[in-house]
Amino acid sequence: MIIFGTKGYQYQLAILTLVCGLCGNPSAHTLRKRVTKFTLFFVPLFPVSTKYATQCTFCGAEQKVTKEQAEQLQVQGASGHGGQTYGQPQQRYQP
Repeated sequence: MIIFGTKGYQYQLAILTLVCGLCGNPSAHTLRKRVTKFTLFFVPLFPVSTKYATQCTFCGAEQKVTKEQAEQLQVQGASGHGGQTYGQPQQRYQP
């Protein structure tokens, strides 16, 4: 008997400040990567599909993005323009 299937994994890549396309509010958006892996005897072996999406924290709307757009948003977030990478403390100082 052979046991096989798939298992999904979700990674949060960054938190960005963007204007939502649905509600129009400038709010935090999470950039997520979803990977589905083929499993054999409950051991994940290789990825079957990879998808990227952003989700508005204000209204909950989710928008699919391409891999290139996700990489560009990550670079934008790391440079401090429009957001921050996940796990870094948010620093906003106003004089």
